[in-house]
Amino acid sequence: MTQPASPAQQDGADTRPALRKNEPADNGGPVRAVWARADVRTLSLLGVLAALVLIGGITKPDAFLDTRNLQLVLTQSSVIGVVTVGMTFVIMSGGIDLSVGAIVALSSVWATTLATQEYGFAGVLFTAVLVGLGCGLVNGVLIAYGGMVPFIATLAMLASARGLALQITDGKTQVISIDSILNLGERDSYILGIPPLVLVFAAVTIVGWLILNRTTFGRRTVAVGGNSEAARLAGIDVRRQRLYLYLLSGLCCGIAAFLLIVLSGSGQNTNGNLYELDAIAAAIIGGTLLSGGRGTIVGSVLGVLIFTTITNIFALNNLQTDVQQIAKGAIIVAAVLVQRRTASTP
Repeated sequence: MTQPASPAQQDGADTRPALRKNEPADNGGPVRAVWARADVRTLSLLGVLAALVLIGGITKPDAFLDTRNLQLVLTQSSVIGVVTVGMTFVIMSGGIDLSVGAIVALSSVWATTLATQEYGFAGVLFTAVLVGLGCGLVNGVLIAYGGMVPFIATLAMLASARGLALQITDGKTQVISIDSILNLGERDSYILGIPPLVLVFAAVTIVGWLILNRTTFGRRTVAVGGNSEAARLAGIDVRRQRLYLYLLSGLCCGIAAFLLIVLSGSGQNTNGNLYELDAIAAAIIGGTLLSGGRGTIVGSVLGVLIFTTITNIFALNNLQTDVQQIAKGAIIVAAVLVQRRTASTP
């Protein structure tokens, strides 16, 4: 014979046993679990990076551990790293951007034409950023307000931007003749031994982290990626948010294009080749879900450093490019499998 429910139970009150004296309360258990998983992923990535540094130090101690080589690794990470920060936001929202490499190429060649170089340092920088923003705007409008699938819209931008870059250059390399730009790549411009490009990358990373973790923009991005319909019902303008995210991606591409101009001293239609794959791979390795709703800027940056370090070690050991690509593919597959296992863990 069942006992009648107590008044507290009838009112839906919490009838669990009260905590004993001095027993800690479980405040925000799910949140704590998410942070714990994030910490584990970050520590795992740091462990992988440390292992790669150890391998490089063992196989080529004199070359790999040389200060110039380590500066080169960081400098090469800067360009793709800035692109990856923008890509992380896009993927977290449930989207994708296959056009980042082509946008970098178009921005770099448009900013290095003779007409643009007449305006000096500011003209080249402004043009690179403006072209990146313009391409991001087109992507955002097509996806957010045109209803196009991100894969198709950005694939079309990839083809169009590559074609326009080739038309502007006529297949030729456009050499920069502005000393103030070229000097940024010289050792004399290093600040405390750190190349200026690395400092720009660090600044973009910090700003990206602050936007994602300390602003409503970041929270809206996560909400849209987690469940766009729920986000809409919560009052978020999903279409406008997606437009802003592709603008952010385009902005990062414009900044990366300028860094690439400084690094190479020229603009070419082949710039940014396969950047989209490297940026996506780095974000995935860093813990960003392709389905959206989860990701970290720190993880993506570590993913970039891991990929760049692997490439550097292979180059120092005279391994073929095809071996590098096979290794990268294996790393991507392993990262996705780890993500699936982590996502299924309560």
